[in-house]
Amino acid sequence: MLRIGLLGAGRIGQVHAVNIVAHPQSELVAVSDKFPEAAQKLADAHGASARTTEEIIADPAIDAVLIATSTDTHADLMEAATAAGKAVLCEKPVDLDLKRAVDCLARCEPHGKPVMVGFNRRFDPNFASLKAAFDQGEIGKGELLSITSFDPAPPPVSYVKVSGGIFRDMAIHDFDMACWMYGAVPEKVTAIGSSIVDPAIGEAGDFDTAITTLEFSGGRMAVIKNSRRAAYGYDQRIEFLGAEGLLVAHNVLENTVEKITNAGATKAKPEHFFLERYAKAYQIEWNSFVQSVQGTAKLPVPLKEGIDALVVAEAAALSAREGRTVDVAKEILS
Repeated sequence: MLRIGLLGAGRIGQVHAVNIVAHPQSELVAVSDKFPEAAQKLADAHGASARTTEEIIADPAIDAVLIATSTDTHADLMEAATAAGKAVLCEKPVDLDLKRAVDCLARCEPHGKPVMVGFNRRFDPNFASLKAAFDQGEIGKGELLSITSFDPAPPPVSYVKVSGGIFRDMAIHDFDMACWMYGAVPEKVTAIGSSIVDPAIGEAGDFDTAITTLEFSGGRMAVIKNSRRAAYGYDQRIEFLGAEGLLVAHNVLENTVEKITNAGATKAKPEHFFLERYAKAYQIEWNSFVQSVQGTAKLPVPLKEGIDALVVAEAAALSAREGRTVDVAKEILS
């Protein structure tokens, strides 16, 4: 039984708390938050205790921590937790600054504890099935990956200003997906963006609509489309063209009913938001983390791979800002 400390009692922390408690091999022992009343409320709901973050990390009886705090705290908390002998599952991104993220890896690795980054979309059953089919050679060599990721509505501008921008905050999920599918980091990145959904997002220095092209070795490519607004719901699709076929993962709909009459045929809309769309993925993600800490499975999203996605985000942001293609090895990794 893994004894867990949850750092962060906000929206995503609440999702994780439910999954920790529901798992037969994990126990939610303590919760912390920068707002003590929020920690107390969540702890009370699940039979845990509310403590400070420092108390949780210092407690030798706690085996692992789940970090669901603001991004600017992630690296510091990962370093402190691993130094205290704890396994870590941390929400993405590792940090908004690539150098800080790389330093974090160097400081965490010597302690030898599992550190996993929470790219939950890898655990979506549909996306995982697509990846498995590709790995089994069902479409031959992968040649063109297309990822669509549209949010139902833009976030508040106050959030945009501290988010790190669309590439580090939103598209980073898709960058991770592309790297995971191909098993590599792209060699070149070209991105364009605009603020046509909400001019205030542009005034804050960010984009709300973007297209990123990733060029991998051997001429393989990925095209990622991001928008902060899809009026019909949360649009999440993947198409993967290979030398011998095509793999497609469609949207998850609100229900499976199809209405067919003389007037035509209609289906339900996509699930409205990520909490509904990826509920199952979060459950599988937590189970995968527990198994890896217990030594019965390989760690699925190690810290290094979380940094790889940030590398692509850095390249995309630079490309969009300067209007040119970015050589990842020469300009980002050097």
